[in-house]
Amino acid sequence: MFKRLFMSRKSILASLALLSSLLSCSVLAADYSVFRELDGQHPPGNVAVSSSGRVFMSNHHFYGVNSRIVELKTDGSIVDYPDTAFNQNLNPVLGVVIDEQGILWMLETASADDGVGRLIGWDTEQNSLYKMISLAAPVLPKNSFLNDLAVDRKHETVYITDPAGGSNAGLIVVDLTTGKARRVLGGSVYTRPEDVDTVINGNTLSIGGQPIRIGVDSLTIDPSNEWVYFGALSGEKLYRVHTQYLLDAKMSANMLRSKVEFYANKPISDGITIDNGGNIYVTDISHNAVGYIDTDRQYHILYQDDDKFSWSDGFSTTADGKLLVTVNKLHQSPAVNNQQDKSDGRYYIIQFDALTETTVGR
Repeated sequence: MFKRLFMSRKSILASLALLSSLLSCSVLAADYSVFRELDGQHPPGNVAVSSSGRVFMSNHHFYGVNSRIVELKTDGSIVDYPDTAFNQNLNPVLGVVIDEQGILWMLETASADDGVGRLIGWDTEQNSLYKMISLAAPVLPKNSFLNDLAVDRKHETVYITDPAGGSNAGLIVVDLTTGKARRVLGGSVYTRPEDVDTVINGNTLSIGGQPIRIGVDSLTIDPSNEWVYFGALSGEKLYRVHTQYLLDAKMSANMLRSKVEFYANKPISDGITIDNGGNIYVTDISHNAVGYIDTDRQYHILYQDDDKFSWSDGFSTTADGKLLVTVNKLHQSPAVNNQQDKSDGRYYIIQFDALTETTVGR
């Protein structure tokens, strides 16, 4: 009898533990919200949030919209930033980051006419141009596609990904003091795409009948500005390299390659970011998800939804320490569907809690 009672209590405790675990997983799976729903006039590229809470976003040009940079107002309105005239003089812009000094850094793709792109810093507090640095050959190849950036004000440097044509993908290191730029790790195994397909909802993403192979795209820098993490969109490996080596303009190409470390396995991804605890958040394109790589270098899916995370793209941190991620359904855009828009015209910025504290301006 006592044995039966003991087993019964043990069974009840086990059941309660299982229920608690299930409830915990359920809360985690639902612990995100739609920060902003966007329409066909504002398909999001990347997002940046100032320490005062202002929200800026690049419109993704794969949908053919002309407005490049916008500010999302608290009253729900969306306005060209800093104004429409400025927007009309920009090539497409994808990467946007606002630093701790309130400078909004915009990465403009190279013009098809002259092959020149620009790194533009706009002072959001003074509402004035802070810095403009032109990027051209030989730093940019003819098939350049300037994509993402990480800002390092400790070393007055910006790091940029350029997937280019795939085989010649590389990183770009820009000295903010001198305006000089260098292309590094070009065509290396660390920046080239891997031979893996991007499969979404059972369909292999292709352009011109060929499965896409996109080189280095994902990029972030840790809060102490010591490590730059990066990886190919078409790739399942995340690498890192210490900033001291990227900053050394005298280091040979072979020596720099020897300093790159394999960090962890990752899914097919677009944007990444990192919190103060060392967790790296990853946009998991193939699984309509957002995940993270923990400090043990293991990948986990964090949130998954076929609509709300349908091609999640770029991250930013809010003033109250939450994470934002843009969702633009890029695989359904005209650029990869013979100029047919197969999306439903509904896009999102999703908000969720970081696993540990994270710093605004990332």
